[in-house]
Amino acid sequence: MSNYKIGKLTIGMYQTNCYFLYDIHEKKAIVFDPADNGKYIYDTLLKHELTVSAICLTHGHFDHIWGAEELRTLSQVKLYGPEAERVLFEDAKVNVSAQVGRPYTIRLDEYLKDQDVLEIEGIKLKMIHTPGHTIGSSCYYVEEAGILISGDTLFEGSVGRTDLPTGSMSMLNRSIKEKLLNLPDETKVYPGHGDSTTIDMEKKYNPYCS
Repeated sequence: MSNYKIGKLTIGMYQTNCYFLYDIHEKKAIVFDPADNGKYIYDTLLKHELTVSAICLTHGHFDHIWGAEELRTLSQVKLYGPEAERVLFEDAKVNVSAQVGRPYTIRLDEYLKDQDVLEIEGIKLKMIHTPGHTIGSSCYYVEEAGILISGDTLFEGSVGRTDLPTGSMSMLNRSIKEKLLNLPDETKVYPGHGDSTTIDMEKKYNPYCS
């Protein structure tokens, strides 16, 4: 049985879900998508006696990355994300931060490709490249714990929007059907917005998964 636990902080005007995954024996958390307030995340984890071991990004939209540099500086850890998403991380117009009045770009410490496995504090994360919401959108799969951090690719009963730069609905549909729906039915899905779900529930009730 897995000793992993996952927590969630919902942050900012866009109600972005920031997740933190840790082994209950280690108390060192991997943070996913630090929304728009790195210090708040850092302080909250500290209050719960958790330290940050790494930061992982699912994609480059502003509401998921605004807090990344602040959290990296406070934690002194590495920042990871999809190689295919560089154009969003490094261009304020493409990641839409310029359009909403707070231009932001960031360079990562390490870039990952589809099916790369990253091991941090004994936790193995497999990156699954799921383009569609953006060109480099990706999910992180923790097979041992049956957990999928899906970013804005797959939501409870829906999917991420595709009308922003580099988005493609046809690509998103293919990504979900070919890469996510073949995961075990009991896999727990933790999306970038809204409530958690399972692969089985999405197969049954999500119109985009039929």
